Amino acid sequence: MHLSLLESLVSAGAAAPVPLLARRPSHLVGNTPVLWIDEPFTPPGRGFHAKLEGANPGGIKDRPGLHMVREARRRGELAPGAPIVESSSGTLGLGLALAGLTYGHPVTVVTDPGMEASMVRMLTALGAQVDPVTAPHPAGGWQEARRERVAELLARTPGAYCPDQYHNPDNSAAYLPLAAELLAQLGRIDLLVAAVGTGGHSAGIAAGLREHCPELKLIGVDTVGSTIFGQPAAPRLMRGLGSSIHPSNVHYGAFAEVHWVAPAEAVWACRQLARRHYASGGWSVGAVAMVAGWAARTYRAGTRIAAVFPDGPHRYLETVYNDSWCREHGILGLEPPTEPDEIAEQDECVVTSWTRCSQVRDPLGREAAKEVVR
Repeated sequence: MHLSLLESLVSAGAAAPVPLLARRPSHLVGNTPVLWIDEPFTPPGRGFHAKLEGANPGGIKDRPGLHMVREARRRGELAPGAPIVESSSGTLGLGLALAGLTYGHPVTVVTDPGMEASMVRMLTALGAQVDPVTAPHPAGGWQEARRERVAELLARTPGAYCPDQYHNPDNSAAYLPLAAELLAQLGRIDLLVAAVGTGGHSAGIAAGLREHCPELKLIGVDTVGSTIFGQPAAPRLMRGLGSSIHPSNVHYGAFAEVHWVAPAEAVWACRQLARRHYASGGWSVGAVAMVAGWAARTYRAGTRIAAVFPDGPHRYLETVYNDSWCREHGILGLEPPTEPDEIAEQDECVVTSWTRCSQVRDPLGREAAKEVVR
């Protein structure tokens, strides 16, 4: 007797995992897939495992958005129905919009003119209020201007709460489940490659992985023009990584090395990922892929490398994936180098293209001061 088409499909997929049936959108956060990435970033037989956080409803920052709000409610810092106000270039805004929907809080996202119009429309559609600042801070750039605006809104809104993603330890703690997922998916992990912005996901994932993989090495990925690792602040085209302030969530002592990546290099990598692997994202994804590919080529064969891809491509369709926009900014079709430049100290010179430094320290000396106190 011939099987029906339905019976054949059911039989063929009998061993496949059953997709999650969610009752609430927050239940869709986590358990994201891992994809093997090889050519053109590595030769045949080499590659790295990409954790596709763009599979979350809004991206990787759905995790800290939900966790920071949940913990603030638990401690009594955020009253039922009280407003949430936070600075964001985009992805955390989506996470907080989800948290506001989940727990019943109005959300205001303070941003700047660099936020893509599509992101503004999406946040508004999700029920968040978007409040853009109009001028950068003379020393701290757009980020400091946004933080000052947040402080103004908090001062005039009784009961309002700011998660403060740059300095809130709940930001890092939110990524411990992601570390557990990677361990369940990959077992041993030797090397983690992660973008650095607030410092939350690099610190949290590395801490979780080191409980089972104590020899883990962590490579941080930053953007040119970012001050996080001691470079001077400069206008930055790339969003989602880098900073013009010094977030205390960055765990400098956890890094074996740091790489800075430039916009043209990230664009090339994003487009190669899309064309070759049907999986891509924004600036952070391209920068991380560049560095993870280098690590897979450079470290000994058999090194198990996990790279975190924080988001998907959709908010970048008018920037990273727009030929006209990229051409206007002089970053279209530029073949990147196969190896980074090397500097011995983080502030040795101003970096303008892919550059590596294996001596990582806190440029403000905060971690050295902690060691003296101990």
